Amino acid sequence: MKRKNDGGQQAADNANNKVGTPANNAAGKPNARGPRKIKKAVLASMVVEFLQQHPKQSFNYKQIAFGIGVDHPAKRIDVINVLDELAASDDIQEVDLGKYRAKANRGTEGVGYFIRRSNGKNAVVVDEEQIMVAERNSMHALNGDKVRVVVSAARKGQDPEARVIEIIEAKEQQFVGTIKLDKNYAALVTDSKFLAADIILNRKSLKGGKNGDKAVARITCWRDDEMNPRGEVIDILGAKGENNAEMHAILAEFGLPYKYPENVEKAAQRISDQITEEEISKREDFRNVTTFTIDPRDAKDFDDALSIRQLANGNWEVGVHIADVTHYVKPGSVIDKEAQKRATSVYLVDRTIPMLPERLSNGICSLRPDEEKLTFSAIFELDQKANVINSRIGRTVIKSNRRFTYEEAQQIIETGEGEYARELAALNGLAKELRRRRYQAGALEFDRAEVRFEIDETGKPISVYFKESKDANKLIEEFMLLANLTVAESVGKVSKNKKAKTFVYRVHDNPDPEKIGNLSLIASRFGYKLTTDGSSREVNKSVNRLLRDVKGKGEENMLSILAIRSMAKAVYTTDNIGHYGLAMPYYTHFTSPIRRYPDMMVHRLLAKYAEGGRSVDKLKLEDECKHDSDMEQLAANAERASIRYKQVEYMKDRLGEIYEGVISGVTEWGFYVELDESMCEGLVPIRDLADDYYDLDEKNYCLIGRRKGVKYTLGDRVRVQVARADLERKQLDFALIDDKGNPNRPLEQRKPGKRHEAKRGKRKSSKR
Repeated sequence: MKRKNDGGQQAADNANNKVGTPANNAAGKPNARGPRKIKKAVLASMVVEFLQQHPKQSFNYKQIAFGIGVDHPAKRIDVINVLDELAASDDIQEVDLGKYRAKANRGTEGVGYFIRRSNGKNAVVVDEEQIMVAERNSMHALNGDKVRVVVSAARKGQDPEARVIEIIEAKEQQFVGTIKLDKNYAALVTDSKFLAADIILNRKSLKGGKNGDKAVARITCWRDDEMNPRGEVIDILGAKGENNAEMHAILAEFGLPYKYPENVEKAAQRISDQITEEEISKREDFRNVTTFTIDPRDAKDFDDALSIRQLANGNWEVGVHIADVTHYVKPGSVIDKEAQKRATSVYLVDRTIPMLPERLSNGICSLRPDEEKLTFSAIFELDQKANVINSRIGRTVIKSNRRFTYEEAQQIIETGEGEYARELAALNGLAKELRRRRYQAGALEFDRAEVRFEIDETGKPISVYFKESKDANKLIEEFMLLANLTVAESVGKVSKNKKAKTFVYRVHDNPDPEKIGNLSLIASRFGYKLTTDGSSREVNKSVNRLLRDVKGKGEENMLSILAIRSMAKAVYTTDNIGHYGLAMPYYTHFTSPIRRYPDMMVHRLLAKYAEGGRSVDKLKLEDECKHDSDMEQLAANAERASIRYKQVEYMKDRLGEIYEGVISGVTEWGFYVELDESMCEGLVPIRDLADDYYDLDEKNYCLIGRRKGVKYTLGDRVRVQVARADLERKQLDFALIDDKGNPNRPLEQRKPGKRHEAKRGKRKSSKR
């Protein structure tokens, strides 16, 4: 798709004909008091950049002077002198007497992807190298556009710069913001971190939008001679500040869908929920085996169930039964195409945006109690010490006996009383042994809490609680891990003389050695020894030992945060490198096809290969894996954005109140503090630390005062007061209580609220 950009010729005409408004001077302001001295080097740079912006045209000195904003007659002499010097040094071309143009083929051409930032620090990525692009040289390319650039050779002491000469492929994208209506114009004031300029809108095509409404728009045209792009409204989300509008705005911001296409919903309604005897006859029947689900209390899509029975030899048969989504969703169907595009369900604070229509996710495919359901299963025979004696994978039919919440299952595990107490006790014992061996093999033991909000009917957060991982949660996790490992091994683990068929793996790379080295260095300052050499098993065991040793100590937060940040991100790929964090040589995602498309891909591959099918095209499958990984990251970003929004909304009613917290991030603009009570994170701006001038020590993750030497280090405990809560930017600002200076916004001007004592929450591992 080519985005219209027709201002290049117009800008050149303006320079030739003196039509339009001259540019400001080098200082960025009109020169009303006569000529202002411009350094020769600055003037030369302005001339070269002007000519490069119009590479196909030639100009005389008057036109160039006008084009760069030098409108005083006395200064035109300087322009003439600079032009002579530039032409003599072959930096520009004198094509005719007194006529100049940009040097042909100046610099190296390349193709890359444009990075636009609202702070003006634009860049282009060419061959994995990031090169700066000034706004005036951007051709108004948008974030993600594929562009052709000319890279100028770096001057001494400066980084190279690039100039966009062609937008090869404009990325289809949309922007979220607030409609602003005035007498003479309409605009979308964007929330985007990729676009600083507002989008000018046609008043006749606002789709009923009013002043202050949240809306989604796209850019239709951005002329070279205009500061603002022009665009059109795609959708009206609702009034600014209204919960539904703000949640939809977050989804739209990340390019995620917030509603289902009508044709997909209709297709889902046409799918029959009847299970025929013929279909049952093709499957292993578990309908008379004790089976139940364990899920969060607000869950509606039950995509996994466990069955358990004791065999005659005393061993346990445990079945991990997964909703057979691919039985209902056929490849290439409208439902499949939509699921493939979405790749994942999105979990915001107050809602779930399902990957599949609700008729499938919450109805036909959901493993609800007392209903016959089709499943894809991994069945294990385990001895009393949780050793896998044998296993099999295949299609089954089940009938769940009971739906447990995690809380209900946990109570039965703890008390030994209640429905299926014996079965839950057996599963819990097996899970604990599986977990013990996994940690022994070198799996990481991160245990970081997840914050949850209790919200009212309007979506407003009224309280905060922590999601704790107890035995019931860990029980489910352990058997899902076992199933995923077994499925991955069934395809990927072959004899040396055989080549494994193409498959989808969930991989986790080794941590960055530099980050692990930094962690080791900082840990040593507190007296802890961290192994950085040797096998991944040895390194992981060392990290786990560190995390156990720091429990309850002042440095716990700092070192646990650094340990998490040293780890790579898990992704989907066809190239198996194992899962570092789980210490598993083979791993995939098989257990959640209702909410993850890669799991559907795995189900289809298993079925295909079980029937003797040939290996699928690797390149095509890898492209799908890349898309799924990207969408997973977008969904995670949207989830975090919704949490930040609710955190700010929650704290907005608590301005002036005092809390305890820990420094969770250190930057050149200040440090971030995570509150103990709510895990809400806010910024203490460096400008408000008025007792000293602070410098960032990146290597040691701290700010250091120049005069007094006061340090604010990652992991430090501090007391802060809630100073500002900006919902639009999803940003909290804190003021440091023990700061002895005179901040820009003194605390004395705020009425102190009650002191909130710290409530420490348990830490829970991240999703794998």
